[in-house]
Amino acid sequence: MTSTDPKAALRSRMLALRREAGLASPGAGQALASRFPDQWVPSAGVVVAGYWPLGREIDPRPLMQRLFAGGARLCLPVVEGARRPLTFRAYREGDALERRAMGVSEPLPGQRACRPVLILVPLVACDHQGNRLGFGKGYYDYTLAALRASGPTLAIGLAYDCQMVAKLPAQGHDEPLDGLVTDTDVYDFRG
Repeated sequence: MTSTDPKAALRSRMLALRREAGLASPGAGQALASRFPDQWVPSAGVVVAGYWPLGREIDPRPLMQRLFAGGARLCLPVVEGARRPLTFRAYREGDALERRAMGVSEPLPGQRACRPVLILVPLVACDHQGNRLGFGKGYYDYTLAALRASGPTLAIGLAYDCQMVAKLPAQGHDEPLDGLVTDTDVYDFRG
């Protein structure tokens, strides 16, 4: 049986590259944190959505610590169900997390709901137009569409440099990133 997902082979190849990069570059999250442009954090008190890394995703926690030290309020995504936007709950370093859907670590249900203005987005691959390849469930596409419809939202992908590709197949429902920060470079896709 063959896959009907045209992105499946690319996803498999890019996940292997990401795994290798994660093993070869344990300090990549720290390098990424030092490269993140200050101008992408609009003001003190801004709500920033990070994520808890899965597998060999580049570690956003050093960047989240830097943003928190600069006055940002942090939150993490919560999976509400298939074909639904993620919601976000407040998070501070040391808060208890629970492992839920797809192995994602989420803040406990009692944590305050948040509406982020800056979203740090994990990915499998990204191209020079800001198209993002994820796991194929659409969570971030649904989320970015909903947030962008309700107000300003800056979506910045985080990745190893090897996750950048020349061109990705994009569909009408795919929500592009505004920028990408890797362990070695910064890309602004807003023109």
